[in-house]
Amino acid sequence: MPRLSVYFVRASLIYLILGFTLGGLLLANKGVMISPLIWALLPIHIEFTFVGWMVQLAIGIAFWILPRFSKSPIRGDERWSWGAFILLNAGIICVVLQSLFGLHWLSFIGRIFEALALTAFVIGNWKRVKPIGA
Repeated sequence: MPRLSVYFVRASLIYLILGFTLGGLLLANKGVMISPLIWALLPIHIEFTFVGWMVQLAIGIAFWILPRFSKSPIRGDERWSWGAFILLNAGIICVVLQSLFGLHWLSFIGRIFEALALTAFVIGNWKRVKPIGA
């Protein structure tokens, strides 16, 4: 497994732990009221489990499993994919900080970073998607 895929998968597992921990806290608060303020963590829980875990895991596995080129570098220009990793995690952090501190412009920047991350990943790996036998 390439190093970048390892980073994507490890980061996704960290977000899985964080998302499930927050989900458990939200569920416990539903059964035994700890504080009504805990429900403010719901957007963070969603961000961690959807974008942090699922999207990041999908990108990491896609980078690993997409067909390789026959000549070096076998995965093409990896800088686009590394940029996607950095932008995606920066976007997640921005959205989480917005949820914690209420800075609405930070959520917009975070979503832009996440969209740029997906765009960078597509640009960097587009040529690797090809029909069988091509």
